Amino acid sequence: MKRKGAQIIWEVLVQQGVEIVFGYPGGAILPTYDAMLDYPIKHVLVRHEQGAAHAADGYARASGRVGVAMATSGPGATNLVTGIATAMMDSSPIVCITGQVGSTAIGSDAFQETDVTGVTLPVTKHNYLVTRVEDLAPALKEAFYIANSGRPGPVLVDIAKDAQIASMDFELDDSPVRLPGYRPDLRAMAEEYEHAVDLIQSAKRPLILAGHGVMMSGAMNVFLQFVEKTHIPVAMTLLGLGGFPASHPLNLGMMGMHGEAWVNSAIQKADLLIALGMRFDDRVTGNLETYAPNAKKIHIDIDPSEINKVVKVDIGIVADLKEALGLLNSAVPEIKYESWIEYIDELKGDSAVRDIQNLPDNNHLYAAHVIHDLWRITEGNALLVTDVGQHQMWAAQYYKHEQPRKLITSGGLGTMGFALPAAIGAKFAKPEEEVWVIVGDGGIQMTQAELCTCAQEEIKINIAIINNGYLGMVRQWQEFFYERRYAATPLKSPDFVKLADANGLRGLRVERRADVEAAIRQAQELPGTVVIDFRVEQEDSVYPMVPAGATLDAMIRRPNPISESALSD
Repeated sequence: MKRKGAQIIWEVLVQQGVEIVFGYPGGAILPTYDAMLDYPIKHVLVRHEQGAAHAADGYARASGRVGVAMATSGPGATNLVTGIATAMMDSSPIVCITGQVGSTAIGSDAFQETDVTGVTLPVTKHNYLVTRVEDLAPALKEAFYIANSGRPGPVLVDIAKDAQIASMDFELDDSPVRLPGYRPDLRAMAEEYEHAVDLIQSAKRPLILAGHGVMMSGAMNVFLQFVEKTHIPVAMTLLGLGGFPASHPLNLGMMGMHGEAWVNSAIQKADLLIALGMRFDDRVTGNLETYAPNAKKIHIDIDPSEINKVVKVDIGIVADLKEALGLLNSAVPEIKYESWIEYIDELKGDSAVRDIQNLPDNNHLYAAHVIHDLWRITEGNALLVTDVGQHQMWAAQYYKHEQPRKLITSGGLGTMGFALPAAIGAKFAKPEEEVWVIVGDGGIQMTQAELCTCAQEEIKINIAIINNGYLGMVRQWQEFFYERRYAATPLKSPDFVKLADANGLRGLRVERRADVEAAIRQAQELPGTVVIDFRVEQEDSVYPMVPAGATLDAMIRRPNPISESALSD
């Protein structure tokens, strides 16, 4: 049957199981938008193309499926770049489809022309420029395959306008994608597993470093079996939170710059680190020259480029984590490290204050109050989408993450403005979930236009703005390292209650701890999206903190503990 390129795009998307696209139309993608009306795919009109990329990313992280964003050429395409880079850093599978000027005009500086494949080359797993209608379906099928195979990531398909308009005889091809130059070899050598088992058996102070790959590989159950068979304590990366239940007695908590003090100290004392689906980010390691100096290191990752990239390891196994852990489970004996676990418990001492049920009230509202009460009221079952900054770290510390894919946050790129549009995508992926946005007064202003998207789509998410009147994390660095010279961090914000009302949403304001619970429960009960402006203590900081370039256990601890250390580390 004759099909225009624009029709072929939607037919391939339907074939790939796409149910929703986040986008913004424009001239170079208009033929595709015209054809969209004849296909059973929902389109969500964002207010800025960056929001489309973040929404596709949030959809992918919540569902485990490929998210799709669409934009026009020129500024439409370049507005996607921050969202694409965010997905790239956090290995999130999205496909971005952009319109391009006609093929004969490419390179002529035509209206709204940008070399988007050149622009996005460093921040995509792969990208395509399609100028012939005959190449359209193969490119799109390959894009989905590449985005969601091996180590996932974003793929961009830039489509010339004449390729969208041209027609050809077309029939959907169900054959599997074959790419001779892209054949990930995930078969580790048997001796590598044998060597890993030997190191595990001979260790006295082993520690597991569990990352995002645990969830991405679907390895949660086999990982739990491995931990309970070996009794090795587990430290979590930020993106790994939820891949192993927070309540499990062998879960020590989060590592790194704002991780738990006892976790970082245990890493420095360990004689074996088993890194699973994590990449030794600088926020995790601190000073590489002093990182875990006495530890042998096993690193299992699906991406061969990560092995020995940052930290030199003794055993590097390139494999899908679920399969690798299954093989280890069948080979490793049951072991116990009682004295090591007792030592870590001693490291905790009375620092594990985040386990208490009620934080004190000294007439100040702290962000920790808000996060802790949110965790308590939602019983830890909400799907949390955070922005970037202090509130992000408090959400990692005070909300106990029991389930996978229930914490969505920008880790590697640290993208302010991520939370609100990503939450929109997450809600469409998981409409039955209670979705909460945790965002600062700085980050919300970067993408607050998407409040109107929430209103137009009539979706139910709740937005908790941790409003401290500063760009909080930058202010914290200025306090610690720049003698409190607060350059460009004091922040004026709009009246968020009125802003919610202006967008047809409900807004609430909370200034006292005593009012937190009522506001959260009211937000749960009200229909539609609700914005809560939490006016919290302005100069509170995230503790502990490892200064940049410092040894991992050289942490800044909270001075002058508030109400008997209840908010300290």
